[in-house]
Amino acid sequence: MKQSRLNHRFETLGHSVLGAPITWIPAKEDCELLVIAGIHGEEPETTISVSRALRSLPGLHDSIGIILCANPDGLALGTRGNAHGVDLNRNFPTANWQEHPTTCRWHYDENLAIPILTGSGPGSEPETKILVNAIQRSKPFVILSLHGPLGCIDDPVLSKEGRWLEKVTGLPLVADIGYSTPGSMGTWADENGIDIITWEFPCHSIEQLSRSQVPVLMEIFRGNSPFTSR
Repeated sequence: MKQSRLNHRFETLGHSVLGAPITWIPAKEDCELLVIAGIHGEEPETTISVSRALRSLPGLHDSIGIILCANPDGLALGTRGNAHGVDLNRNFPTANWQEHPTTCRWHYDENLAIPILTGSGPGSEPETKILVNAIQRSKPFVILSLHGPLGCIDDPVLSKEGRWLEKVTGLPLVADIGYSTPGSMGTWADENGIDIITWEFPCHSIEQLSRSQVPVLMEIFRGNSPFTSR
């Protein structure tokens, strides 16, 4: 069933700073799960893994929505932030959004930190506005945000979905990522009463992830997980 082409039908939510379309597959019924990949352009493995899962299936469970790439400019430029140099995952309109730049690590296993912008104001970036609008429109029970390469399941409430992901991925379940994330999607979701789980892929090649993590995505997309058991 594996296909070279992504045949699922996408709808355009809006456009990035450079005019690239940001698309999604909306849930066909009440949205139980919204999967969001590619919010950091330096984490292309999330978008590619979702694409490989979709290209291996004839369809998608009706209560699942997917945003394949939330930061197309960053992905094209190879940058963590968008075309304005803003980390979209520090730009959400939260109570703890900070004006001054935050930092990110050049390599995840070292302490070299480089500054990255948080935007001219909370929710200032078009990509952030699009994500907020998509979440508010779809009203998901749970958001599954895909990142890398920390290799863990970050679930503040240690839910049944988080425990299931821990079991099937072999990644440790944690209630906290271990550092502050002002202006993050996770903080915004918590402030708005939305459950969110961050699936941090391990630091593996895309080929390795295709064998270790993509099969789990496929089971989720088929509806064979606690995310669609309500």
